[in-house]
Parts: sequence; structure tokens; C-alpha cells
Amino acid sequence: MRELLRLCLGPDVPADYHLAMKMIPKRPILTALKGLLAGILLFSLSGCYMPVRFDAEISIGRTGYYDFIFDGYLAKVELYQDIQEKKISREDELLQVQQIKEDFERDSAVSEFKYYEKGHFHINYKRTGDLLKAKTLTFFRRNEYILGLSYNKNTNQIAMLGKSLSRDVKERLRAAGLDTAGELRVFTDAKVVSHNAGTVKPYPAKGPGYMVYTWKFANLLAPTPALKIQIQ
Repeated sequence: MRELLRLCLGPDVPADYHLAMKMIPKRPILTALKGLLAGILLFSLSGCYMPVRFDAEISIGRTGYYDFIFDGYLAKVELYQDIQEKKISREDELLQVQQIKEDFERDSAVSEFKYYEKGHFHINYKRTGDLLKAKTLTFFRRNEYILGLSYNKNTNQIAMLGKSLSRDVKERLRAAGLDTAGELRVFTDAKVVSHNAGTVKPYPAKGPGYMVYTWKFANLLAPTPALKIQIQ
């Protein structure tokens, strides 16, 4: 807390905490707190990947089997920022790209990786499995979370949830030149107990009782996709 006070009052902050607090008008400390928290949030995102333009499909059967396909462009936020701010050379950029490529290609679900520019690259990703056994699916991985599925054996429910960001962070990413656009479709013949999809339609091509839940993302400000189903 003393360090936060120093942000507001400078190096001569009194040793007495209560005296120091009296010296601070309410508005400046709130402004300092807001700026500090926003900075922490952006710092925490700097090493992350974010979808830029994509098309994704998830098929979840009522017995727990799933297929997940992602075809689209991702951006490495930290690399993008460094390139925009001219903090790294072209040589260092390509070195980081090679490391990112090797990182993705270690995952057998990745069938294509192609770098474009400014920290943006295209991937094809496909994974299938049984959530009742695996318990979770995380795209891309736990420390690089974009979208995930999880099975709760106590409720016998499967939940799908996208990565949630505060509106302030979304606005800052957009101001930095990063945004997202795409479509996510979830096909299931299970009972859906909650969702925030934009549209819901029957989809008999997948089989009897199948419905398709669709989210369309015009930009980063779109709601975080969420869906919960009850399985047998």
C-alpha cells in the first residue's frame, strides 16, 4: 500500500499511514488505482494468444464425445506490441515466430501453421475425444486459454466457456490495433440447460435431435460465449 501511496504523493510520503491517507483526495487515488489495475491486466495478457479472424465448430454428443475444429488467425499479443513499438529487430521477430511454430507443432491437433506478419499467424486445429474420460479440453492449452470444455461428474454437465476479458482490457486491445471477428457453432443432441448463443436452429444433418447454437463475433466487445448441457 505504501508503494501505491508513493504513486499519488511522490517520494516524500509520510511514514504515518493514516496521515498519508488524509493527504490524498479521493479522486486521484481512484484514478491511480484504475490505471494500475489496467496496466496489470494488460501485462497479464501480453504473453497470450488471441483470435483475430476465425471459424470454429464444436460437436458434443449426449454421451460426451466431442469434435472441435478451429480454422483461423491468431495474434501473439506481446510479439505484436513489440513489433508495433519497434522494440525488436526483424531477426528477433522471425526467431520468436520459429519458437511459436515449434510450440504449436508439438500438439498433434495442429495440422497447419503459417506466419503472416506483425505477430499474426494462421492455424488449423482439430481434436476429438471423450470428455467423460478426459474431463477437460482447453484450446490452446491451460496457460494459453482461448476456449474450453469441461465435464463435472457431480452434476453430469458439460460446460463450454470462452476466455473472459473486462471491457476496459478489450477497449485497450482494440485501441492498440487488435480485434476479433468470427463465428462459433456448437452442435449437440443433448439437453442444453443454459447458453447465450445469438441463434439456435434444428440441424438434422448431424442426426436426430441435433441443434446448432451460433455465436457471431463482430468485434472484441461481443459477449463471452457460454453454454452448458446435461448429458446422459
